[in-house]
Amino acid sequence: MDRLSLPSALLFDLDGTLVDTAPDLARATNALRAHHGLSALPYPRIRSQVSNGGSALVEMALGLGREQAGHESARQYLLDRYSEALAVESLVFTPLETLLQHWIMAGRPWGIVTNKPRAYAAPLVRALELEPDVLLCADDLPMKKPDPAPLHEAARRLDVASEKCWYIGDHHRDVQAARAAGMIAVAVGYGYLEAPDDHRHWSADFCFDTPEALVHALTKAPTDIA
Repeated sequence: MDRLSLPSALLFDLDGTLVDTAPDLARATNALRAHHGLSALPYPRIRSQVSNGGSALVEMALGLGREQAGHESARQYLLDRYSEALAVESLVFTPLETLLQHWIMAGRPWGIVTNKPRAYAAPLVRALELEPDVLLCADDLPMKKPDPAPLHEAARRLDVASEKCWYIGDHHRDVQAARAAGMIAVAVGYGYLEAPDDHRHWSADFCFDTPEALVHALTKAPTDIA
């Protein structure tokens, strides 16, 4: 690992990076299964697909491809069940609460850039009492990750140069977006990875296996980046 120094701003992916949303999404996925007379899927299987979005969860739950009849109505059913209870068990990964407190007290900006639609991301963020300086969602711009446009826009709104931002994510597309935006790309391995995917193979600038490791790095790093 190259010498690590503090960025001027932190930007997070949402699901599986900042917030553990899998329990509530798993409940909605199994509600869809039950609606079709099917038994519940094991939680670990659902968890591995969460970062891939609602359509991937429908494909896993019902075996319906995105172009097949019934896929969109099933996806909407899943999302409706999710929206009814999207912050019941979802929580900020515990060590990251400490990091955010530390970061905010230091007067440094932070934000969230997610491919989750605003209709679900914004209520979740509010329910968790998070107050990011910027929140960019899938439908806020014509492009979404791995396109770098949302990351560039987040940096612009924070009034921070892209190269002085870290973007932290649990999916290869997060690293692709960060690199394309000229940001420091940070891959985390505690999120919703599918076996045998390995965050160390994504060509990120930094990799962290646990939230604790990420927090330790950011609270112990020199502050020579203004």
